[in-house]
Order: sequence, then structure tokens, then C-alpha cells
Amino acid sequence: MKWFKKKEEKEKIAPTTSIEEQRAEKLTQLGAQLKATREKYGFTLEDVVNYTKIPRKLVQSIEEANLDDLPEPVYIQGLLRRYAHALGFNGAEFANTFPIGTSRVVLKPVWKNPSFIKLRPVHFYLLYVLITVGSVSGLSTWLNGATMIANQNQQQQRTSASANNKPTPSKPESVTQTNSFSKNKKEVQIGVTLKESSWIQVIADGKTTFEGTLEEGSKRTWKAQKELTVKAGNAGGVLVSVNQQEAKKMGQPGKVEQLRVALN
Repeated sequence: MKWFKKKEEKEKIAPTTSIEEQRAEKLTQLGAQLKATREKYGFTLEDVVNYTKIPRKLVQSIEEANLDDLPEPVYIQGLLRRYAHALGFNGAEFANTFPIGTSRVVLKPVWKNPSFIKLRPVHFYLLYVLITVGSVSGLSTWLNGATMIANQNQQQQRTSASANNKPTPSKPESVTQTNSFSKNKKEVQIGVTLKESSWIQVIADGKTTFEGTLEEGSKRTWKAQKELTVKAGNAGGVLVSVNQQEAKKMGQPGKVEQLRVALN
């Protein structure tokens, strides 16, 4: 009886920690190692986020071993691989130390059934490969989505900043042409014919008598007792005649020109 008792004691399995506890303990070690290496090289969290495209919250959760804010274990392993690779580690070897499997299953031997199929290590290896392939694909899609949102936000910020930084167009300077006539004239007269649409301003004896846009084909005439000034926003589209003389273009297309006619 003593012999059987000793045999039973030897066959007792020592209690092991749960898979969740193993993950928490391992993530604490790996996160601390990544954080220490990052600080050693002088990298900020933003540097890591910009290089790896991993959201800042997930980077912090990895360093702080906060499993509650992290995705499924297979995704965590992918994040660890990317983060470690960015710091110069062998990403695959580093991440593979993080357990992603479920709790261990202890198979009791069935002595009376020799046809029982035993699970061999190769079966677990194939299962691991399938899980890893699926997790990498899912992680890539998830991270690409987060990166796309971040890029869209950055693009919107750049567009907004560009719009706010647009230089204010300066008011075009006008070139003044002055024509003087003898006081024998009783008045001065300017006539315009519009070959193209243009903004026009007319000042007669110091008072603005007209200001607005005249369309192509318009013809107008203004008179003053002493002084008459006509300003055009599109000088190339305006033909001007002074005191019924031959009409001439005020200037170049798109240029602002000003014509002043006065009695001496």
C-alpha cells in the first residue's frame, strides 16, 4: 500500500498559473523592455506612433501591460512584433514569447482503448500556423483602417491650415494718365466703350458720379466743369475718348488704369 501511495503522490500535477496570468506577467516584462529601449534611444511615443502606425493608446497599453485596453492575444502579438522591430529587435522572436494559446489541456491516458487518437505536437503546430495567418491578416486590416483615419485627419488639418494661411491678395495699383486742356474749354468730357466687361469708377469735380461694372458693348459719357477722373479694372477692355477725340485703349487687359482730365 505504501508503494502505491508514493506512486500516486509522484503522479500529482503541480498547480500552474492560468493563461491570463501568464499573459499579464509576460506583457509586463515585454512592455517594460520596449519602454526602456525607447527611452534609451530618446524616442517619444509620437515617434513610435508615426513609424509603426500603431495608435498611441495601444502603444501606451503595451508599455503599461494594460490588457483591458488591448485587442485579442493574437493581435497583441502582432503589435509587439511591429513595435519591437521598430526598435531594432527581431520582431518575430520577441513577439513569439507572448503566449496566445488557450489554457493547457491535460489528456488523461485511456488504458482500455488502444485505438484512442493522440494529439501530436505537429497538430498543435499546424493549428498555431492557421491562427497566426488569420491574426496577421486581421491585424493588417485593422491597422490599415486606423492609419487611413489618421491620414484623413492629418490631410483635413493640412487643408484647413493651408486655407487659413492663404495670402490676402493686395489691391492692384493703378497707373494714372493725366491730360490737361486750356481753360478756354468750358468743360471736360470722357466717353467709354466696353469691348470687355470691366469695373468702372468716375469722379467728376471731386464727387463720385458712377461706380460699378459695365458689360461688354456698353457706352457711357461723363462731363465735368473742371476735372474728370475715370478708373478701370480691366483697362484692356475699355476704349476711352477724351473731349470727343479718337478712342484708344486705356491699357493692358486685366490691368487697373486711371485717366485724369483737367482744365489748366
